[in-house]
Amino acid sequence: MSNPILIDPLAFARDGVEFRKELRIAELDERVHEQLASTAGAVKFTLDGFTDRLRRPSLRYTLTANVELTCQRCLDVMPFDIASDGVITLFTNEAKLEDAVAQDEELDAIMAEDEFDVLALIEDEIIMGLPLSAKHDDCGSEHLERAKTDKPNPFAVLAKLKKSGS
Repeated sequence: MSNPILIDPLAFARDGVEFRKELRIAELDERVHEQLASTAGAVKFTLDGFTDRLRRPSLRYTLTANVELTCQRCLDVMPFDIASDGVITLFTNEAKLEDAVAQDEELDAIMAEDEFDVLALIEDEIIMGLPLSAKHDDCGSEHLERAKTDKPNPFAVLAKLKKSGS
């Protein structure tokens, strides 16, 4: 299990703190590792606190990661790059949060807690940035090419039936 990076989100936003870090994928939680072919690679991320134009405390994050996935066609390891960014608006009042989300469907808002785990956010963004089914654009595998040519076309039989029925 990874060690959390805990901040006070309201103070972080109010003070305009900037946080930058690079971690090896191996340092992340097992729930990230389960999705990957290996623990090779790294993630770079930033977190900036600020107050938005409506004077609401907010956190802006960016991340880039290079990971290794298993191609679902050839089962070889394939590199994959993830890039993600977003803004999280913090609220201390549930009714105000609900009103804000109702007015702006794209608003990513949460209730501010005493502690916010930055690393959990980064791990979630990595997981959400992964494809459902990772595949090379071109596997280039001899086995795949041979398998494609060895299989008869299932529609060839239908074509023969159609011709003989005419």
